[in-house]
Amino acid sequence: MRLIGLDPGLRATGWGVIEAADGRLRHVADGVVHPKTADPLAQRLCAIYDGISHVIETYAPESAAVEETFVSRNAQSTLKLGLARGVVLLVPARAGLEVAEYAANRVKKSVTGTGHAAKEQVMMMVKTLLPPAEIETADAADALAVAICHAHYFETAERWGASISGADARLETRR
Repeated sequence: MRLIGLDPGLRATGWGVIEAADGRLRHVADGVVHPKTADPLAQRLCAIYDGISHVIETYAPESAAVEETFVSRNAQSTLKLGLARGVVLLVPARAGLEVAEYAANRVKKSVTGTGHAAKEQVMMMVKTLLPPAEIETADAADALAVAICHAHYFETAERWGASISGADARLETRR
């Protein structure tokens, strides 16, 4: 299954595409959408929309995951980041993808083993889990970490679903 992870930001929105099959992960692509910081807010949001739309059209993921927003003390910054996050949630939804959301601590824990890992630790573990990948920015590494987290949870949910439906089928045949 091809998955896209997204790390929303107004200055830099990271994205990463991986393939997950049979418990194995493979790096497909990663990058960052950089809206012009001098542009008005609406134009920056359009740039994020266009950039993520292009990535989804190019790599055709089957599912998407987005990191939840960190709430800072500055309400204005949090609100603006929320707008960027809204766009990042909208693009894959409009493309017909299911969109999962994960807290930053859950993403870090699923990749590094600790929920309070530093960005450098996340980058190192993403490179370890996706060996041929040459990830250049922390934003792209964070997005790939979101995709990896989603792969782990998605695969677990599929297994649970298969075991539950299998148990239901066994119960039906006994009746």
